[in-house]
Order: sequence, then C-alpha cells, then structure tokens
Amino acid sequence: MTVDLSALRSVGRSQLSMDLGRLRQTLNGVGDTLAQKNKELEVVPSARRLMASLRDMGYEFSTAVSDLVDNSIEAGATRVTIDIEFDGDNSWVRIADNGCGMSPAQLREAMRYGSSNRDYGEEDLGKFGLGMKVASLSQCRSLSVASRTSRERADIAAYAWDLEHIDKEDKWEILDLRETGVPTEMRDLLRDGPGTVVVWRRLDRLLGYQHPYGEHARKRLSMMCREAETYLAMVFHRFLQGEVKARKKLKIMLNGNDIDAWDPFCRTEPNTKKLSAVPIKVEHEGKSGYVLLEPYILPNQSKFSSAEAFKLASGPANWNQQQGFYIYRSDRLIQSGGWNRLRTPDEHTKLARIAVRFSPQLDDAFKVNVAKMRVQIPPQARDQIETATKSVIKLALEAYRKDPSPSPATQSSSGNSSSNNAARQIEQPGRQPLTFRSLLKALLSVADSREREVIKRVAARLLKADQEAI
Repeated sequence: MTVDLSALRSVGRSQLSMDLGRLRQTLNGVGDTLAQKNKELEVVPSARRLMASLRDMGYEFSTAVSDLVDNSIEAGATRVTIDIEFDGDNSWVRIADNGCGMSPAQLREAMRYGSSNRDYGEEDLGKFGLGMKVASLSQCRSLSVASRTSRERADIAAYAWDLEHIDKEDKWEILDLRETGVPTEMRDLLRDGPGTVVVWRRLDRLLGYQHPYGEHARKRLSMMCREAETYLAMVFHRFLQGEVKARKKLKIMLNGNDIDAWDPFCRTEPNTKKLSAVPIKVEHEGKSGYVLLEPYILPNQSKFSSAEAFKLASGPANWNQQQGFYIYRSDRLIQSGGWNRLRTPDEHTKLARIAVRFSPQLDDAFKVNVAKMRVQIPPQARDQIETATKSVIKLALEAYRKDPSPSPATQSSSGNSSSNNAARQIEQPGRQPLTFRSLLKALLSVADSREREVIKRVAARLLKADQEAI
C-alpha cells in the first residue's frame, strides 16, 4: 500500500489552520467578554475609610439633631421627644417621634448611605439620602434605629450601624437588633403605636473625652443641650407655631421641656413693620422658580414692649449678627442672619431682617449642602435682591436713629444706666453728647502712631458704609 505523504501533509496543515482560526475566535470572544465586564465592574468603596471620612461633614450637635427632626416631620410626626442621658461611657441621646414609621424593608433602605429607592418630593426636607446616617455618626460611634408602622400589631424593625463592627470587618453591614432583642429604651416608646426611635451611643465626638465621667463632660453636655434648644426653636419656628400649610402644629420636647418657637421677626410686637413682599423669578439650568423676599423692620429698643422682649429678640448670635437674610427651604430655616456678601453687618442696620423663601426646584441654584447649613444667593438674582435690600436698609436706619421716647423697654431697665446710654448716646452731666467725631478725636489723641493708622482706616470704612446705606 502506497501512502501519499504530500497529501497527508496538506490535510494536516489545513486542519491546523482551522483549529488555529477557531482558537483565535474563541480568544477574541473571551477578550470581548472581559472587556465588556470591565466596563461594568462594580468598585465598592472601603466602608471603614469612607464612613470615617463622612463623620467630618461639618455637623455640630444642634445641626445633627435638627437633621433627624427633619425626618420626623417628613414622616408626619406631630411630636418629637429628645432625651439626653449623661452616664459617662454609657451616655446616650434619643430622638423619638410619633410619625408613620417604617417597615423592615423601608428601614433597611433608610439605613443605606445614599438611599436609592426613594424619590424626594419638592416639599420634602430631605434631599441626598445621607442625613440620618451622616448626621448621627458625626456625633457617635453607634447608631440604632427602631420603627413600628402598625397600630394593631407591635411589630418592631430595628437595625444599627456600629463603627466598631465596621472597623473590624470593613463591610457595609448593618446589625439586626431583633436577633439580640430591641433595647428597652427603644421598645418602650413604641409600645402604644407607630413611630421611630433613634439612639446614639458611644458619644465620642459629643463628649470629647475618652472616658467622659468628669464634671467637665457633664457641663459640656449640658451646654450643648441649651444650644440645641435655642437652635431648634429658631430653625423650626414655623412648624412650632403651626404656620406650615397642610401640616399640624409640631411639638418638640427636650428632656421633658417644651421648646417654644423663636420668631426672628418679632411679629407679635405692635411696632414691628412688615414691608411689601418682593417676588423674584429665577431661571437655573432649565428650571424655573421664585425667590420671595419678606422684609421686616424691628422696633427701636425704646419701642419694644418690654426689656425682656428686646433681649429675646437679639437671638442666639445677638443683634448685629442676627440682622440680614433668614433663608427658608420648605418652611425650614437654613440660614439665620447675614448679608451673603451684599453688605457688611452694621450696628445702625441691625433692625433689618428679611425672610427669603425659594422654590425647592432651585436647590442647585442656592447650593444647599448635605447638612443644610450652607446656602448661596444665586448670581442671577443678586442684583435684584441687592436693589430690594437697599430700601429696607434705609428704613432700618431711620428706625434706629429715631429719638427714643420712654416705653416699657427703657423704663423697666432704667436701673442700668450704662446699658441705656450705650444703646443711644453717652451723656454725662455738664458735657455735650459724645459724637462720632469727638470720639474719634479722643481716640486719636491717646493712640500711638501705629494705632492711629488702624483707627483712621476703621473710621473711613464706617463712614463709607454709612453713606452707601443712605
């Protein structure tokens, strides 16, 4: 038998070529698949690192608590109770409400950083899906949340973020508190019906001590309670006064005491002047909305109903720092005072306060941040707002400069002559009233050369600001 070796070689080369072709196609297919997978590769951030970084978003105790009150309001709550217990390492803060509550699935989603399954409405106080987690863990290392939705059944969902667990596992894992039993201080407040309870433990940022058992830690916490009461009274004053449309009046209690609203515009004072509102239309990135200015001129000290009312009206930051814009988003106060670089605060204009409301669709234009503590005047509205502000400033100057006449505010405080004189003019028997120019001359006469230069520069700025205001 004769074998044709050349034909055999030809068949072998042909088969090898086909096999190589199939291999090349297979490899190309694998490469395309890998390339496609690489495009969709999910990169999960380190839970340990990111959660530690997000603790420094700029929250203070008062602003962190107010973020949780926002959630209670959105849940339809009419009562929010805040309790703060000092017990060294075992100290805790609890915020509870009587809102609609959350199911287990809803609560798990609410515990997610950047909650994705919820569409925020235009009038909602929330925006980013971060508030409860970031605000809470800026103050503590353990955040527990329990919630109940049913009026008939006492089924309670409860989960926790624990930074000790996160540091150990470096995973985005929440703990199911039902496995170990919902803590009594949370379960008891949900015994009668729906609501949500939030508890902060291991208050490392709040107390500021590694083992906070001393008197300094106790005093620090007590001071923060007073600051929180003042802040909440101001930020939610429209809710506390029952002024928000389609919402029932809100009640907030701190350690068993009712928080009374602080009205920055002193609308119950007979001599407060409310000026005509000024609507301004704003277009921003294809969205249209309105900014509404509502100016108020507060009374001169001599025209207040009492010395106590005048003192209360000064606000948390006192008169000069409380003048200016009070900016609201969905009736919630975001900024309390300040002129947003349109002008500088001045003693002579301290009676001017302007409520500024804007449509929620203008959030991006006002650059509202996560903590709802920062806002900017949109560039496209600055000129109109500045024009409207000038007329308010003129009236505030007139109210400030009016000759004071006796009233309850001055009569009841007449025992303190030095404060009365400082509020108006400094007068001494046998001498002429001390004017700005005579005061300037006196200061320059006793100052050295370096101090005189500083005094002259400050005086020039004051005169310029006064002329611009007029």
